[in-house]
Amino acid sequence: MALNVDTVYKTVLLIMNKEQRGYVTPDEFNKVATQVQLQIFENYFEDYTQQLRTPQNTSEYSERLKELDNKISIFKTNGPVTYVAPAGSTPGYFVGPTYTSSALPVGQSPQTTVYKLGTVIYKDEVELQRIQRNDFIEINKSPLTRPTTTFPSYLWENNRIIVYPQTINTVSDITISYIRKPLDVIWGYTATSTAYVYNPSASVWPELDSTEQVNFILKVLIYMGVIINDPLIVQVAAQESQKIEVNAKS
Repeated sequence: MALNVDTVYKTVLLIMNKEQRGYVTPDEFNKVATQVQLQIFENYFEDYTQQLRTPQNTSEYSERLKELDNKISIFKTNGPVTYVAPAGSTPGYFVGPTYTSSALPVGQSPQTTVYKLGTVIYKDEVELQRIQRNDFIEINKSPLTRPTTTFPSYLWENNRIIVYPQTINTVSDITISYIRKPLDVIWGYTATSTAYVYNPSASVWPELDSTEQVNFILKVLIYMGVIINDPLIVQVAAQESQKIEVNAKS
């Protein structure tokens, strides 16, 4: 269950005692909330790696690895790919789902939605082996180790899935699983002469697990304290956020 963006925003304003919204505008909140969500999201993977090195308990509801996987699972998905034919010395390749935006610089749109590539699957049956460029050079030297349609391989370079053998070039034959980035947080509103009125239809809730609400609000408060130049808010919020992180990793 995602976090209610209206609840988060109004809680932040209440804690800061700025209900008039005179210091932190919705647009400022949206930028900060998006950054905080991305920060928490990216920390999941570092925390997961750390927990792999830590002995785990077997409790059904308190196993750390399982909890982290539950949080990451919100962003797990799968989908089709697009094929780009060979051109000159560039081999044919597949790309995952993309998005376009007028906010992106010229030449940088579309962008991939793939944050971490998971599994590349051929004809819904065969998992392709991921190899590095130096490995590909070695295995491609011998007919015995060269990739085939029975045992295909791929390189993952510059957001391109380069599949070998190159005879695999049909879009419907390749699917991928991957982790996508979270969507930007938006507290949508309608501006009146006296206030900003919440507009649910124009809003995008934080996609984090509901257990992240306290941590999310504290991290937003840290940034807000910097914006309004209030060291006390920064200090108190940072201390509470640090306690949560220590408890989660200890």
